[in-house]
Amino acid sequence: MSNYTIKVASDRSLINTIAEFQVNMAMETEDLSLDLDTVKKGVQHIFDNQSLGRYVIVEDNGKCIASMLNLYEWSDWRCGNVIWIHSLFVIEEYRRKGIFSAMYEFVKNEVESSDELMGLRLYVEKNNDRAQKTYKAMGMTKEHYDMYEWLK
Repeated sequence: MSNYTIKVASDRSLINTIAEFQVNMAMETEDLSLDLDTVKKGVQHIFDNQSLGRYVIVEDNGKCIASMLNLYEWSDWRCGNVIWIHSLFVIEEYRRKGIFSAMYEFVKNEVESSDELMGLRLYVEKNNDRAQKTYKAMGMTKEHYDMYEWLK
């Protein structure tokens, strides 16, 4: 990871790249075709509303090779925010090189050094064994909650 830069995305020129990552990820992981213009508006919304979340990116010599959305969830039990990890994408040729682990450590270090941040959460497809093994290896635990949803 020493050749890569991990940072919070602030350059709005990354909106198209991040949106394209998300369209690619949805097709790859769920065989779901997303509308690129809609996704661009969704990414733009996070850039316009930093209190909701932010994108963490990894660059290789200035080229964005990975992105991860972090959303804030207020926990009244903990009187602080829990960061949800969403929309993770790493360009294929950079996978299995520790990029996600480095991104995770970047965010985890922020949580550990903050009085306002209480932890990290993510959800994973039940059949994505490789991802589940990765998360367990990084010290995350599978909790007792099931997720329910209703989507328009």
